[in-house]
Amino acid sequence: MNLESPKVTLDKSPEETFNFLSDVKNFESLMPENISKFEVLEDDKFLFALKGMPEIILKKKEAVPYNKIVLGAAGGKLDFSLTVDITRAEQDKSDVQLSFNGEFNAMMAMMIKGPISKFIETLVTNMKTAI
Repeated sequence: MNLESPKVTLDKSPEETFNFLSDVKNFESLMPENISKFEVLEDDKFLFALKGMPEIILKKKEAVPYNKIVLGAAGGKLDFSLTVDITRAEQDKSDVQLSFNGEFNAMMAMMIKGPISKFIETLVTNMKTAI
């Protein structure tokens, strides 16, 4: 299953955007209002839970300076990745888009498609005010 967030333009350079998102503790400021738990486990790993959902642990798997950050599931039953693509829009502005990729059976995909789409849209929308 592949899902993409809308692309947003931030009033920050790709470098500033990348540096903010490279620090996993900053993801707390991007989370939806219905977050029930957020905890930094290591420099590159954090745990979060939304009300009514299981806890998810994300670990930074890859970082390409100023262009891309890949977070992946760390443990648990589901294997997926969340990719942040950063491109220069113009001087001191950057475009950001999130992509969610995971292998799920049809039933699971049907159940999580809506909540995951809303989640990544919220993350990218909150970047406008958090970064």
